[in-house]
Amino acid sequence: MSEIPKQPEDPNVLVGFDKADDAGVYRLRSDLALVQTVDFITPVVDDAFDYGRIAALNALNDVWAMAGSPLTALSVTCFPYNDLEVSILSKIMQGGVSVLAEKKVTLLGGHSVNNDQIMFGYALTGIIHPNQVATNTNARSGELLLLTKPIGTGVISTGVKFQKANRVVIEEATATMLLSGAEAAQTMREFNIRSATDVTGFGLLGHVWEMAKASQVQLEIDSDKVPLLNGALEMVRQNMLTRGDQTNREFVGKGVSLDSNISPELVSLLYDPQTAGGILMSAPTERAEALLVELRRTYKRAAIIGRVCGRGTPSIIVK
Repeated sequence: MSEIPKQPEDPNVLVGFDKADDAGVYRLRSDLALVQTVDFITPVVDDAFDYGRIAALNALNDVWAMAGSPLTALSVTCFPYNDLEVSILSKIMQGGVSVLAEKKVTLLGGHSVNNDQIMFGYALTGIIHPNQVATNTNARSGELLLLTKPIGTGVISTGVKFQKANRVVIEEATATMLLSGAEAAQTMREFNIRSATDVTGFGLLGHVWEMAKASQVQLEIDSDKVPLLNGALEMVRQNMLTRGDQTNREFVGKGVSLDSNISPELVSLLYDPQTAGGILMSAPTERAEALLVELRRTYKRAAIIGRVCGRGTPSIIVK
């Protein structure tokens, strides 16, 4: 694969693609910057309307993870027009628009293609003050790591496909995916949090690894403190694993040390790819407890799951 041509130097690019952050940030003036991203997903639930809602929040979370405020959206749609009723696509789009309207994000248009696999999402533009940007490069030694949502949506979504997940498990997972990151972004601005990322396709350990590498620190995770969705461990025991279980292990590679006492099922959940997952943030110790209290007003299962250490190898220690 050929290398990406070198980008022209632009001092207004505050966040580019070089650190694998959630969105790009471009400064327009001293007090205003754009936050831009694009994200789309395959179906993770059977209900078309809910799928549209989840896809919208999954994309919006990229802006919120930077502590930004989304303003406008363009839809990105792949749909098998020859095989499925267009009414299904209509329900998907209605679900997405319902979320955009609730969050006061204006849909300006979009693009669709005829494709065998359904995919849906948005390209988004938001705004932020340049001094309030949260990135995965700013985790500092001594800080604590907080996660806003439990993990396990990947294996549960697979359980839905194979009719292995029960109604209660599905409803909790769906409700978790539908929990917006907007309040987390607002709280990060209020608490002056400058390091965060959302937990999505690379799983918790994949995104922790990206933060550790970008910030040039070692991150320590307490596996007992990581919140899990009810039924997620059972889905792993039934081998409802996604392809991401293996690819995320390969992605992190030797960048993680796992305590031998951690069960194989829990290890799989730590690698499990998430959809519309929680926001992982790094906070100074003296503010972490107050931050957690505020986050739990919206995210009932938010938790402190680890800490930031100095430089070290490997990048992640999981106890």
